[in-house]
Amino acid sequence: MATDPGLTTTMHHLVGNLRRFESADLRLRNSFQVAARAALLLEVEDAALLPLALDSVAAGSQALILGGGSNVLFASDPIQTIIVMRGARISWIHDEGDVAVVRAEAGADWHQLVLWTLKHGLCGLENLALIPGTVGAAPIQNIGAYGREVGDYVHAVEAFERTSGRMHRLDKHACGFSYRDSVFKHAPDRWIITALELRLSRTPQLRLDYPGIGAELVAMGVQHPTPQHVADAVVRIRRRKLPDPSRTGNAGSFFKNPIVTASVAADLHAAHPGLPVFHVDNEDARKLSAAWLIEQCGWKGYRDGDAGVSDQHALVLVNHGHASGAQLLALARRIATSVHERFGVKISPEPRIIGDQW
Repeated sequence: MATDPGLTTTMHHLVGNLRRFESADLRLRNSFQVAARAALLLEVEDAALLPLALDSVAAGSQALILGGGSNVLFASDPIQTIIVMRGARISWIHDEGDVAVVRAEAGADWHQLVLWTLKHGLCGLENLALIPGTVGAAPIQNIGAYGREVGDYVHAVEAFERTSGRMHRLDKHACGFSYRDSVFKHAPDRWIITALELRLSRTPQLRLDYPGIGAELVAMGVQHPTPQHVADAVVRIRRRKLPDPSRTGNAGSFFKNPIVTASVAADLHAAHPGLPVFHVDNEDARKLSAAWLIEQCGWKGYRDGDAGVSDQHALVLVNHGHASGAQLLALARRIATSVHERFGVKISPEPRIIGDQW
């Protein structure tokens, strides 16, 4: 079989456990805490069991890979079989002194991985602290925060290709990372991510210029910040700005910051001087603050029944108790429509919507 550049095949032996759940309740498996039920859910401890798990999927249907459930919205019960990768081991691939490559299995908790790297003197992931979800989900969305993205540090992604039934290892280039995007996001029915390899340095290159971090470090009394200080600052900011999903159902930032042309950004900023505008890699493009746009439309703190917008952050849709996924999706559409009508800018969701379309 021909392979893409940067993609190599690896093989695994069949070991481990496969757990099967019928009529599985998904309320505690998604951070929105919306009611949903899967006809079949399979927990896979070892990636070598994926072929066996996929053999359990009914003919003509698809399998949906679910991580921590922090980046999905169940608008209705999924028709797919749910597969959860449970392997969570973190290990060294090699350590060259200043630079090391570590491997984390897809089921590992992302924030725990960040803490593990800091404990071992590795730098780079500190700005990505406290992002909810699992390691396997991180490269799909190319998660990012406070000026950093996981794609900046990916060495390779190990993934199972459903069409060929083989394990592959995609190097960074083959992953096609861009803002909140990757080849995995565009082909969710092709790839199942099983592990992530990260190349990290022991020489700090701190990113402190993103709004909020410098001020938080000053408030902490830190004059000579370390990567751990930066991670602590990010955790403090996120806990203050974002509702705790264990108390109030949410998926963090629901909308992506829109990318527009530089000329459109200039016109909008001239008309609305308070609009935050950020540079991106493309000099002809700019990133706008979706939170600012939404707040200007009056949505921050809005509530319709149990579906609402956080009063802490305008980007965060919340389930106050018994909102359905369909109700949250309807609210999100209303918000996006109002932003487009007022500013002429289209905003789109970060979470994957299951059971409906945007």
